Amino acid sequence: MKKATLFSFSLFLLFSSTTLAISPAPAAAPKAPAAKTPHTPKAAAPSPKPLVPTLPQSPDSPDSVPDDITRILKKAKMFSTLVRLLKTTEIMNNINSQLITAKSGGITILAPDDSAFSNLKAGFLNSLNAGQKIELVQFHILPEFVSSSNFDSLSNPVQTVAGKDPVRLPLNVNALGNSVNISTGVVNATILGVVYADNKLGIYHVDKVLLPLDFFVTNKAPALAPTTLAKAPKAAKENSSDDDQEEANHDHNKSGALSLSNVSGTKLMSLGIALVAMATMWS
Repeated sequence: MKKATLFSFSLFLLFSSTTLAISPAPAAAPKAPAAKTPHTPKAAAPSPKPLVPTLPQSPDSPDSVPDDITRILKKAKMFSTLVRLLKTTEIMNNINSQLITAKSGGITILAPDDSAFSNLKAGFLNSLNAGQKIELVQFHILPEFVSSSNFDSLSNPVQTVAGKDPVRLPLNVNALGNSVNISTGVVNATILGVVYADNKLGIYHVDKVLLPLDFFVTNKAPALAPTTLAKAPKAAKENSSDDDQEEANHDHNKSGALSLSNVSGTKLMSLGIALVAMATMWS
């Protein structure tokens, strides 16, 4: 009985030592990672607020360049007079071609509606010759694309297709708050909204026809040179003595006064003979 107990105890010790020998040591507990400051994403910069609102009747604005501005203006249903001028002056074809072929830049059209044209003086458009009609249309086109939020970045006077002459063709843009005003020296207009805008073409509705200043400026005769004006009084002074002498002689003759310079030699001889005769008679 004791032998059996000792044998069992020996087996237990043998099994325990074997288990302890083959059991791997417990792995060290992993270190806790250092706490990291959570990354705060940067706030996205707010997109610039449009200075010009989009009109309810504005056509859809796809990313591709339109192939026909006439289609856009007709869809807005208020620019029939402008469409007619663009066609008769043949500027429409030039604009469409430029938009298709241009790789950069773009075009901005300031479009007066039919009401703006009807407010012009009666017969005004018919009084313009062909060249003036072309200039009038070109004066409403900027040779660059201006987005609705970038009118405040333009430098005055603004370049138009008609030219950039601050005397003849001034076009000044003033963006204040949500209002964009345009002055030509003849009219003050306001941009009412966006008709169409993509990455190359911007069409904006204006409430008045932009009349160029040179339609109303008359050419004045040039002033005389200062040197000519300075010499004129001197010349008059040199001739004044001769004129005064002639006038004095004329007055003396008219009043009957004797002027020896105007009496001939024959008359002097007759006068001398008469004096001699009178002296003889009295002697």
